[in-house]
This record gives sequence, C-alpha cells and structure tokens, in this order.
Amino acid sequence: MNIEALVSLDRTECAVQCNSKKRILEIISTIAAQANPEIQKDEALTALLAREKMGSTGIGNGIALPHGRLAGLSEITAVVVTTKPSIAFDAIDDKPVDIFFSILVPENQTEGHLQTLATIAGKLSQKSIVKTIRNAETKEQVIAALCDNTAQ
Repeated sequence: MNIEALVSLDRTECAVQCNSKKRILEIISTIAAQANPEIQKDEALTALLAREKMGSTGIGNGIALPHGRLAGLSEITAVVVTTKPSIAFDAIDDKPVDIFFSILVPENQTEGHLQTLATIAGKLSQKSIVKTIRNAETKEQVIAALCDNTAQ
C-alpha cells in the first residue's frame, strides 16, 4: 500500500497542542471517528491503548506509529498528527515525539497491517521528509511531504 492511498486532509492535523500520551491517542481516536463512520471513538482509543500497553509504538527520532485492530472495520484508516511541543511517549530512544502516524486496521488483516506499518516506517526514515513534516505549518504541507516521492 502506498502512502498516498492512506492519507487525507480530514484525517490530518498539524501543530496540535497536547501534553500526554493518553491525550494524543484520544485526539487520534476522535479524528478517526469523525472521518470514518465505521469507527467508534471509544473503541479506537481502547485498541490504541491496548497496543501501547504491550510496548510503546514510539520508534525513535520523535516519531510514533500508534496502531490497533478494530472489529467491523472494512479498510485501513490512517491518522497523521504533529504536535507542538513534542510529548513524552516512552519511545525506544526515550526522546519526546512530535510526529504521530496512526493506523486502525480491520481485525483480520494481519499481513496488510504489517506491510502498511513497514511502508510508513520506510517513508518516515527519510530525514528530508521528517524535517519537512516538522516544519509544516498546515496539514496540506504535512500530506505533501508524505506524498513526495522525490525525497530521499
């Protein structure tokens, strides 16, 4: 799956003010539920929190990939949020996180789930893309950075 198929303006927010791990997951759940009628905010939050209890999805370099599985969901729903300032997220490198690329996937899509996470992680391993996202002032700029296939 390519990034362009995952991201959209109605599921992206830029420079959100937030001060805790739970609060950013609540914000992500709210955005997902508002954008997709198949998603209930509370169920999304429960799925994301359950995954975080198994270990932080903070992958380092100020990036987290919160994800969870939802029964009754027909397709992957992605939410992208940047925060100002960064927040503590128990990331693997113990650094605060300011870029959150979250996915909610149908309960039975194990292989697709892993491929999607790998695609996202690959895109966010590109320093120029991460820098552009961090400097973005609008959600349009965030999406443009993610969809830029020329950045290396």
